[in-house]
Amino acid sequence: MRNPEPALIGLVSNEPMRLEGLKSIFDQPALNGRPPLRPVTGSLAEMLSLATLEYLVLDMHANQGGLVILDSVRRARPALRLIVIGPEGNDELVMECIIAGARAFLDNSADAAIVRQAIEVVTGGSIWAPRRLLSKLIDRLLKIPDSALTNAAPHLTAREKEVLDLILLARSNREIARQLGIEERTVKAHVGRLMRKTGADNRIELSMRALNLPLVAHTHPLAPHRGRTRGQAAPSRRLLSD
Repeated sequence: MRNPEPALIGLVSNEPMRLEGLKSIFDQPALNGRPPLRPVTGSLAEMLSLATLEYLVLDMHANQGGLVILDSVRRARPALRLIVIGPEGNDELVMECIIAGARAFLDNSADAAIVRQAIEVVTGGSIWAPRRLLSKLIDRLLKIPDSALTNAAPHLTAREKEVLDLILLARSNREIARQLGIEERTVKAHVGRLMRKTGADNRIELSMRALNLPLVAHTHPLAPHRGRTRGQAAPSRRLLSD
């Protein structure tokens, strides 16, 4: 078997010492079965211009207006997966960053091992965020104005519906690819089209919109406003998986 291609991880920080610290976390090898991680440094504009870059660690330690930066990144590269490092103890900022498209949020006190672990989680297809914020985040997304949720359902292809059904069952891109017998990159392309068609900014919002629009069959186990029979399992907490 040939070795997997390395995953490029962009690193952006205004402080040289913090940037060197971020680079040092890549000295250890990748987990078994995962592609090797290769850091790339430069300005934010340089990172956004790299077409092969899939992941970006954005250190907002010394940056003001971090949400504005996140929004500009999302508009320029909507598929880019962000790992944000920001101030500690600001739950509102964490939720806003995730809603804006960040796949992970770490506070400034996170050590090298935690940062590396979060990067491994994101490159593995999931979202890293404090568990205590999960219910708050779901509540926030469920309060999207009715007008945003009651528009006519977009037209989805048969394959897109299959992918969406599996997203709602908390399957990762890798699991979806295996189950449907397609490439993982093809799954990513389908997810991107689903987000564009539904107007969702990230996978979480896509799930919420799918549960509130007639995009899935009425018999779907996570369909809203349906009674759950006794003994039926509750929706998985892995809703945030990618």
